[in-house]
Amino acid sequence: MLYLFIAAVIVGSILGMDRRVLIAGFVKIFVPLITGSLAAFAVGCGVGTALGLGFRHTLFKVVAPIMAGGVGEGAIPLSIGYAQLGGGRQGDLFAEVLPAVMLGSLTAILFAGMLNWAGKRWPSLTGEGRLQPGEADVPLDAPAAGVDAPSPQTAGAAIVLVVTLYLLGALAQRLWGWPGPVVMLALAVLVKLGRLATPDLELGAHANYRFFRACVTYPLLFAIGVAKTPWEKLAAAFNAPTVITIAATVATLVGAGFLVARFVGMYPIEAAIVNATHSGQGGTGDVAILTAADRMALMPFAQIATRIGGAITVTLILIVFARLGAPA
Repeated sequence: MLYLFIAAVIVGSILGMDRRVLIAGFVKIFVPLITGSLAAFAVGCGVGTALGLGFRHTLFKVVAPIMAGGVGEGAIPLSIGYAQLGGGRQGDLFAEVLPAVMLGSLTAILFAGMLNWAGKRWPSLTGEGRLQPGEADVPLDAPAAGVDAPSPQTAGAAIVLVVTLYLLGALAQRLWGWPGPVVMLALAVLVKLGRLATPDLELGAHANYRFFRACVTYPLLFAIGVAKTPWEKLAAAFNAPTVITIAATVATLVGAGFLVARFVGMYPIEAAIVNATHSGQGGTGDVAILTAADRMALMPFAQIATRIGGAITVTLILIVFARLGAPA
């Protein structure tokens, strides 16, 4: 259900986006993302070292897991790499890095809620879910534009399109190891830019996106909270040095995105929220963070931050780990 939700939100929001700003948004988002990641690594490692955690422990066991892309795509590959390169049992190493993933995601959710409040307090800082000025999806869902509501057949066809793109992404992951959600996202962009879907089908996909956002989000979050959150691991991370280091890392990641956004023509709050998803717990974290921020339309950009940003983080950290060795 989680993957169907993410697929419907990604495809529906992309097909509801203005083609003129679609590519610009995907290119621009890397500027605050890279800037925030570098700043977060520097500040997080500095704070953790100053609090007595040690530089290598802070880097490999606290800061890197926060931005590694969640559990399946982040904590597990990190722990496997640590075990192969430095010795030790993968299960023990996984237990060490998991609390930082969980608490980092929780911290990002709190910051997302604060950013949502800031957007209501200072409207000039936010696009209310639009990443940059000029981006609009009004013609798809505004009756004044002369567009009728989609028929049940159109909505059903749009669901078939969503599932087809998801399965193609899953197939690419199985055959070549490419991240399935990223492949799905790229295919949705191709469909939009190439006008491969009819206007009715785009309308149906966008209507499905609005349905999932309005009716599925909160039941799904409840199910995730009950069934998928390892609360005992989260509680294990509650010691002052670790909590302060995680908070400083996520705050820097979010704050850097906020500050850099204006220089690339983006809304600061939306850029900061996308950066916050880089410290989320994979797909479940993206849903929770964007729900707290009331910005579910940012899901395509959140997937870039989580999947691509996480994969790059894991790769670079394992290279550094191989050179520096395991922390004492």
